[in-house]
Formats: sequence, C-alpha cells, structure tokens
Amino acid sequence: MRVIEMASGRVDDRETRRTVPLKNGLLESSPDQDVLKAFVFERHHETGTHGCGFVSGFGITGALAQTVAHDAHNLLVVGSNDEDMALAANTLVECGGGAVAVRDGKVLGLVKLPIAGLMSDKPLEEVALEVDGLERAWENMGCTMVSPFMTMALLPLACIPELRLTNRGLVDCLKFEFVPLVVEE
Repeated sequence: MRVIEMASGRVDDRETRRTVPLKNGLLESSPDQDVLKAFVFERHHETGTHGCGFVSGFGITGALAQTVAHDAHNLLVVGSNDEDMALAANTLVECGGGAVAVRDGKVLGLVKLPIAGLMSDKPLEEVALEVDGLERAWENMGCTMVSPFMTMALLPLACIPELRLTNRGLVDCLKFEFVPLVVEE
C-alpha cells in the first residue's frame, strides 16, 4: 500500500510503501507498524465522495477525527480500528464539527465547533478547557506528535509534497495526479 508518512512538527510528508493485513477481503490498519486507516469525507454538498488511504506517524490506538482540514474542511478520520473511527466521525456529525479523540468505544476528548465545523460559539475559557482535554486524550492514546490535529489538518492539502488524501482519493503532489492505494510491485 501507499502510506502517507507524517512527521511531528513538519508540513511535508513522505510516501512510503507497506504491507497491511487483509481481513475478510478488507484492508486493515496495522498499529504494530504505526499504519492507520485514514478517510476524508466530503461534507458540504452531499456528493457522497470520500477518499481512503493509510497514514503513519501518529502512533495511536483508537481514532482521531476533525473537520478542520485544509483546504476544503471536510471530515477527516484517522484510526487503528473501524469501530472507534465510526464513533469519532459520527460524534462530529452529531455536534456539527470539531475535533475528537476516541478509544475503546469511548469519547476521550471533544472540541465542538458548531459554526461551519470551524468555530465555537462558547467563551474562550470553555474552549480552552476542551482543547486541554483533547490534548490529554491524544497523549493517553500514545501519540507523541507535538500537535496531531494540526498535522492531520494538512493531510488533505494536495499542494504540499509528497502524497495527500482528499475526498476524491490519493494525490501524488509531485506529479499532481491521482494514484491508486494498492501498488503492484
């Protein structure tokens, strides 16, 4: 598989190739290799488009999701298992957007951003407490990145090399073309 390798505190990424498990005909995350599933769902025009891929560098068990995701601010989900990823995505759909951390079927941290999925109508102090809780949550999930949600927000930005994931699929940002997830070698 093509895997988007993200690094803490960096804007750029690298394309790597890894083998991931296949279960009942479906590709699975491989947390022991730090390879997680990633999805981008279009959320503005009800097109139903979505892209799927794999990402490394987060080191988490569970799922992270957010609607702050450059440039289109679609729904982005990264995780080690489908159940936590679904709960993370659905949590954000229900609250109108934001950022969430989920592990073992429980929401560990949530920042609600109901104004276009980008802004809160709460006082600064309340939002700051939510952000603190979210930061503790991703640290407890095993993430060592300086700011995983900022790193995640750049995952679909298809103008920064090397490989990015949009709601239309994987983009090779060196050639500016869509590429398949599966690589025959």
